[in-house]
Amino acid sequence: MTHDTEKVIIVEGLTDKKQISKVIAEDAEIVCTNGTLGVEKFDELLEDYDLDNRDVYILVDEDSSGIRLRHQLSRELPHAEQIYVSSDYREVAATPENILAANLAGKQIEVNPIFLV
Repeated sequence: MTHDTEKVIIVEGLTDKKQISKVIAEDAEIVCTNGTLGVEKFDELLEDYDLDNRDVYILVDEDSSGIRLRHQLSRELPHAEQIYVSSDYREVAATPENILAANLAGKQIEVNPIFLV
């Protein structure tokens, strides 16, 4: 499978994906894990999205399930970069767009400049 973009952002759920999609201005691929990953599901993601050969960013909620997923993904994808949301908001979907944009831009992910005001 060939991919049009080098960047992959891994999130937990569809609401996270929608929030990020509003903010980014490049064709990064946003992948939902829908929670924790079993070995089989992770292997499928690894192969389907060629995660070993792409720039991978992990952006999950700051709650117990998100932190568990972050640790799991970090072990399996040591080259992945971490993007954190403030514990004030706890969830990617609840993080204001301007703060999310600043966090993404800090990792050289192109964002719509209207969110950087």
